[in-house]
Amino acid sequence: MYLSFFGLGEHPFNLSPDPRFLFLGASHREALAQSLERKGIVVLTGEAGTGKTTLLLALRERLDADTAVSYVFNTTLPFDGIVEYLLEDLGIAKPEESPARRLAALNNFLSERERAGQSTTLIVDEAQSLDVPALARLGMLSNLETATASKRLQILLVGPPELEAKLDHPDVQHLKELIGPRCRIQPLDAHEVHDYIRNRLRVAGAPDTGLFSERAIERIAQYSGGIPRVINILGDHCLLFAYADHKRRVDRHVVNRAIAYLKEGAHAPGGSFPGDGGGSLRRFRRIVQIVGIALASALAGFILSR
Repeated sequence: MYLSFFGLGEHPFNLSPDPRFLFLGASHREALAQSLERKGIVVLTGEAGTGKTTLLLALRERLDADTAVSYVFNTTLPFDGIVEYLLEDLGIAKPEESPARRLAALNNFLSERERAGQSTTLIVDEAQSLDVPALARLGMLSNLETATASKRLQILLVGPPELEAKLDHPDVQHLKELIGPRCRIQPLDAHEVHDYIRNRLRVAGAPDTGLFSERAIERIAQYSGGIPRVINILGDHCLLFAYADHKRRVDRHVVNRAIAYLKEGAHAPGGSFPGDGGGSLRRFRRIVQIVGIALASALAGFILSR
């Protein structure tokens, strides 16, 4: 809606994880560096919205061609289900006889890759959702038969801070002994929020990365607490409201109105923004109505043309 108005090639604050927009805050940089060093089991935690998934996608792109990567996202699977998924994902022929044979097939695959000077990385996202038996047995994969197994198979356990508490369970103490680096993704500080916004605008093709004023960015940093997901939601709303007001630059006033909408708009559909007499909200709704009419017309034309 506002792309051409601001000269953007794409939406700068899209919520879908995209490694092209990766911004490395201090804690993100450390986590990425530790993960690339392949130190056995790595634990990566962070609150929701701090950029863990984007970081993992960037990690996959940066691993060399000799590294096979499997990304486990269905952590409701039991351990045997995870092994079967790994065989499928890594292209390993699956013996049907028993779970033990399938585990042996995985072990042989890792051994062959190690002899060829190749490595394998297993990324387990939302690892806090693994049941304790599956988490306990997962450590076996990094310690299969050889003392060098931790070098041939790296395991990344990723999740919110609750993952750390799960690793304290008595039944997974042996796993804790195999864990190397523990990385915690922190919210961005005020300076990083500034650079984060500028970076996303640059990647989106903005002709002017100073589209947000300094005071606007300060307010965004204050409201978001440095959480990238919240910055993206607020940033997108700011651009939409600036567009509705025909403003080429997002100032602190626009940010405050966007915050008011996010905090109260859903509960007060007939309300107005503080200090504007309801004009901006009316313009915003008018834009939404115009877009809705255009989409309905396009759909009707498509149906009639069939």
